[in-house]
Amino acid sequence: METRIVRINYTKENEPDPASEKAIAEAGRILKEGGLVAFPTETVYGLGGDAFNPESSRRIYQAKGRPSDNPLIVHIADIGDLPELSDRIPKEAYLLSDRFWPGPLTMILPKKDRVPKETTGGLDTVAIRFPSNPAAKALIREGGGFIAAPSANRSGRPSPTSAKYVIEDLSGRVDVILDGGDCVIGLESTIVDLTSEIPTVLRPGGVTLEELREVLGDVEIDRALIKDDSGIAPKAPGMKYRHYAPKGDLTVVRGEKAAVERYINGEIEKARNTPGHHIITAVIASTETASSYRADIIKNIGAREDENAIARNLFRILRECDDEGAGRIFAESFAGPGLKEAVMNRLLKAAGHKEITV
Repeated sequence: METRIVRINYTKENEPDPASEKAIAEAGRILKEGGLVAFPTETVYGLGGDAFNPESSRRIYQAKGRPSDNPLIVHIADIGDLPELSDRIPKEAYLLSDRFWPGPLTMILPKKDRVPKETTGGLDTVAIRFPSNPAAKALIREGGGFIAAPSANRSGRPSPTSAKYVIEDLSGRVDVILDGGDCVIGLESTIVDLTSEIPTVLRPGGVTLEELREVLGDVEIDRALIKDDSGIAPKAPGMKYRHYAPKGDLTVVRGEKAAVERYINGEIEKARNTPGHHIITAVIASTETASSYRADIIKNIGAREDENAIARNLFRILRECDDEGAGRIFAESFAGPGLKEAVMNRLLKAAGHKEITV
């Protein structure tokens, strides 16, 4: 398959310009005909197909190499379309949509029969999101209003926050890639399950637990976020399978600053002295500590107080470690409330939960 790559440009009002509108309309036609289109959102790039077409969903799984029991998120561009996907919408859904949509929040609701199980990973629930990216909203409208879309990467790889990595993973596997520049958030949406007695976060993301509790009061965290969840059936994207992994061996190191620096530098020396070949080492560190490490590659993820920068840079840095051939990667821990909770969720999954406390 030949993949067409189209750059999307924005006006001063942050809307697609006329040429881009024409390209998005053509991409919408392709979606309606059962094709696949990769597109930008504010979180990460998505790989879209017609949410009501079972064959489109099967093609998404095939293009990504994704297990078919891993649910897809249905993207909408009008809150009024919620009843097309679910006929049991609790008041909590409207409270959340009023506060966070359009934006980086996905809600899980009971699905209507018209939503195929090929889209929901065989579940009787559907994950729904209304993104804020103007190109994404325009594409959803042009594509019929309902686009099923996971992240636009090969399964298990770091999610793409720029078109460069979508092209690297999916060129020849999809019909069109819309290049809308870098994503502004850089982590996938928060997923909250509204089918349980108490609303439950299944994946942390751009909307924090604290923000959800401001709206709903009592909100729980799913136990699969707290432990290695490989044996737990997935209710939402990203819960069961190893995700976001670089090619190199990644270890997260937690502890006091001096102890973390001492441990990582010691491991770097061991890697350099491995008989027979040189292992390229990399460290993912904060602005405050990056100069303390002696690795071949130093990746400054941002200042510790700037959680937005840390979130925005994480997936790009994991990809760059691959680009630069890192065989051993050490990451400082960025544990904390708010968006850092989402960062650590992705970082630990990328490491296969390989975390050391020093």
